[in-house]
Amino acid sequence: MIHRILALATAVTLGTAVLAEEMKLAVTTSFENSGLADVLLPAIKEDLGLDVQLLVVGTGQALRLGQAGDVDAILVHSRTAEEAFVAEGYGTHRREIMYNDFVFIGPAGDPAGIAVAGSAAEALQRISAAEPAFVSRGDESGTHKKERALWAEAGLSPETFGAWYREVGAGMGASLNTAAGLDAYILADRASWLNFGNPAGLALLYSGAPALFNQYAFLAVNPERHSHVRHDLAVQLEGWLTSRRAADLINGYTINGETLFIFNAGPE
Repeated sequence: MIHRILALATAVTLGTAVLAEEMKLAVTTSFENSGLADVLLPAIKEDLGLDVQLLVVGTGQALRLGQAGDVDAILVHSRTAEEAFVAEGYGTHRREIMYNDFVFIGPAGDPAGIAVAGSAAEALQRISAAEPAFVSRGDESGTHKKERALWAEAGLSPETFGAWYREVGAGMGASLNTAAGLDAYILADRASWLNFGNPAGLALLYSGAPALFNQYAFLAVNPERHSHVRHDLAVQLEGWLTSRRAADLINGYTINGETLFIFNAGPE
């Protein structure tokens, strides 16, 4: 009798696993590199019975996946591109979830002297003047878009730079590894930097400027464009990501005592 009860319990457990709903979420490499996904996904599975399959790409590629209907929702960090995605009818709306900030990483000796810069634009002007190695994501990610916007604010164009400026076309982790190998400057998000395991001779040199604010937002793919997308599951996930449970997990996620993200989801 006991064996039959155990067998029934096992069958129920396996059945629950089989019946778990699945959805696809495109996320930025910076979000995945931060380690936060390892905290949130198990909680989502526990609370909603929902398996969230991550497609880890840059923001530009994430938005293209949404346009093609290859994912059910997107979590990215490039407001202008996100608003265009919704305005063009590919997303139902944009919902802010959390934020952190971008930071300038570089050789601990700081040959360009950016640590004493008065603004993010001045930090880049100092790098351009000194021409040390600088690694750019070069992948149309949210980080890459922010970097290009900052160069423009500094009155500079990477198209005019020499060999010291290197576009690598890679994710945040791989780009940081390249910067470590070259002892180069790089723009990164704070979460990826804090979770980076190969700093070599690099250090966080400049941060805190208003221009370096980094907002993450959730966008559900519009089912009127792609009827096969699981909009119902995207709505469930959005509800969870904007809940007190999510807020506690996001705000409580730290590395070496430092908070990586701050929850700021408001009303829709």
